[in-house]
Amino acid sequence: MQVELTNKEKSILFWASFLSLMAAGFGFAYRVMVLGDWGKEFNLTGAELGSIFGASLWPIAITMILFSLIIDFIGYKVSMYIAFALQAVSVVLTFSATSPDQLYYAALFAGLGHGIIEAVINPVCAAIYNKDKTKWLNILHASWPAGLALGAALVIFFEDLGWQANALWTLIPVVIYGVLFLKVKFPVDERVAAKVPYSDMLKDVGFLSSFLAAFLLTHEISNLITGGEANIITSLIIGAAIGGVFGFVTKSLGRPLYFILCLLMIPLATTELGTDAWIKELMTPVMGAYAGWAIVLSAGIMMILRFQAGILTSRFSAPIILTISSAFSMAGLIMLSGVDGIWIFVAFVLYAIGQTFYWPTVLGFASEQYPKGGALTLNTVSAIGLLSVGIIGAPIIGAFNDNHTKNNVAELSTEVYEGSKKEAKLFGVEYEAIDTDKATELATTAGLVEEVADAKTKSGRQSLLTVALAFPMVMGICFFLIGLYFKARGGYKPVEIISGDSAH
Repeated sequence: MQVELTNKEKSILFWASFLSLMAAGFGFAYRVMVLGDWGKEFNLTGAELGSIFGASLWPIAITMILFSLIIDFIGYKVSMYIAFALQAVSVVLTFSATSPDQLYYAALFAGLGHGIIEAVINPVCAAIYNKDKTKWLNILHASWPAGLALGAALVIFFEDLGWQANALWTLIPVVIYGVLFLKVKFPVDERVAAKVPYSDMLKDVGFLSSFLAAFLLTHEISNLITGGEANIITSLIIGAAIGGVFGFVTKSLGRPLYFILCLLMIPLATTELGTDAWIKELMTPVMGAYAGWAIVLSAGIMMILRFQAGILTSRFSAPIILTISSAFSMAGLIMLSGVDGIWIFVAFVLYAIGQTFYWPTVLGFASEQYPKGGALTLNTVSAIGLLSVGIIGAPIIGAFNDNHTKNNVAELSTEVYEGSKKEAKLFGVEYEAIDTDKATELATTAGLVEEVADAKTKSGRQSLLTVALAFPMVMGICFFLIGLYFKARGGYKPVEIISGDSAH
């Protein structure tokens, strides 16, 4: 039975949801800011630090998909308090940490809690604002950059307190949303309210999208077990097997357009998150100490613009918003690859505007077109994006950079190139790269230090151009074609479901 909420109840529920995702952003920013402190405190290698940081990321997709499957049975409130408990324990473990193992489990609990939060708040937002989903999902997801910006700022301003005391800042939004959720009423998911069978929810995903999600999840877990040496072909086979079973049980191939949307999350997530992961390193030779602040600027722009999403959603459909976003991202990255001085910041603003509306607009798109899929279609597309960044996106950008560096060093000096070349792998396929430390050493001997440094700078900027052409351009074309598809069918209209299993 549908639970009718007053406007005040909807508002409290929305802002409690906002704070829960903001809490996840706080925690993420905190870990980014103190990672170096942990390395010094516990004498950790880069790989060990990466493992701890990664533990806050890979579990997100697991609980996001798992709770999407069971959330209608255990309820939104119970799920949120499981997330609350995980986040609170994470903060306490971090604050009291005396070993790297404690930090690892703290990060793990944070990631598990983050996934549950997304599994809850996305369908809740879509249910309470079911006539304007894309707008409100954009505003909801302004909480993530808000958490990033505020969390980082607090650690910077109170750096003298030390990393343990600064961990307590991340508890503030957790406590507040925990209190707010005590008295709120939760809506019933649209699918449940309309009495659409659970089996119909699974059919929207079907074989195609379950195969993609299972492949990425299998590969991520295999990488953890093997230390990053998992075979991608094996993961594809296992993913196909899991998807095959899912498709057989549901007797559904899945919605083709939904599958295309899931596929497009790979370049989309790479453009948004994967580029962010590399852009500081790529732009440091050009921007120096200001490279880190560029990410803070990006988060600030994203937060402000997401609050204004209604201006776009009132004028354009989700596919067209995504097309426009792709154009801004492409323009920004192309500019970043070639401009200097103040124009670097102009280019970065264009790039930030482009990535602002990506993620929540895709969520709005999925929810508006596949409401019978409930929490599952909404959160599976997001989980695929999160998984694809580390598995596909970031390694591809790294390979782009390796290739440009190799070509630039080879053009500069055969001696430095021959002495520093090494073998690298991308998805099990070997390619040639440059050992940059060795190249610098040889350049010192050859009197080419400045020239090799310039070659590395050039490589970083060339990589941004390659990313712009490889990802936003492809996305822009695809989303534009999807927009034309809807226009040919009479225009983009959100699908509404009514009691039974009807959709119009």
